[in-house]
Amino acid sequence: MKIASIDIGTNAVKSKIFETTPTSIKYIDGIRSPIRLGTEVFKKGKLSDKKLNELIKTLKKYQKKFIKDKINQYEIIATSALRNSSNSEQARRYIENKIEHPIRIISGLEEAKLISFHPKAQLGKNKMFIDVGGGSTEIYIYKSNKHFIQSFQLGGVRLMLKKDEINEWKRMEKWLKNHKDIETIIGLGGNVRSFLNIHNSKKMKTDSFNKKFKKLNELNIKEKIEKYGFAPDRADVIGFAMRIYEKIIKQLDIKTIQSTKWGVSDSIAVKTFHEIYSAKISIYEDK
Repeated sequence: MKIASIDIGTNAVKSKIFETTPTSIKYIDGIRSPIRLGTEVFKKGKLSDKKLNELIKTLKKYQKKFIKDKINQYEIIATSALRNSSNSEQARRYIENKIEHPIRIISGLEEAKLISFHPKAQLGKNKMFIDVGGGSTEIYIYKSNKHFIQSFQLGGVRLMLKKDEINEWKRMEKWLKNHKDIETIIGLGGNVRSFLNIHNSKKMKTDSFNKKFKKLNELNIKEKIEKYGFAPDRADVIGFAMRIYEKIIKQLDIKTIQSTKWGVSDSIAVKTFHEIYSAKISIYEDK
């Protein structure tokens, strides 16, 4: 059986498709659409009908692919941009009615907790998973058989539009003080993966990261596109996303940073997979 997930993010909409059996789940395809909801939300406080209709058109395109690929089981979630929009609930209902499928707007803490579905989330020590999105940053740590999660209103698009607040930086700094034993960062999301990819690396020492990040910041958007082949919606935001990593690296004296292809859409799909193949198929009993 094929299943899918859709992540309505702040910087883009992403979908992933998986082939499943009762004992396995395997990624087979992905789609990404550069719809930046965050610009309207952070500048105007709400999403316009025009932007919502653009999103609906994209979601319907995904649905057509699902029908073609015979995918009936899929979940749609939305993160920072939709949860921060002043017309969040109205927008959600409007989209749902147009695409005839429910959308779940998840909190920042739920987004952070979803990282626990990463296959190596509970393996190894002294590591921190960080998902720097367009509107927020989620952190997941597993140590001493406990899950530590937090979400901060700091993201690449939010920083780019100068909508980050000093109090949120201070809140993150205060929370990080409780986790000084971290040596490795595993970064989720396209920005950190793109940064490491242009340096032909999946893992990098942080002193090297700091030097290469400084060089990247010396380039303007056009130069980033020409030199590294970035898409425009990656070139303008990547430096701001890396700034958040830089801040955390400096505070905790992190030794290594690496990336993973895993993201929110993977976690949602794995969660769906567990629900489908759970022994608890029904809450009702035949009598």
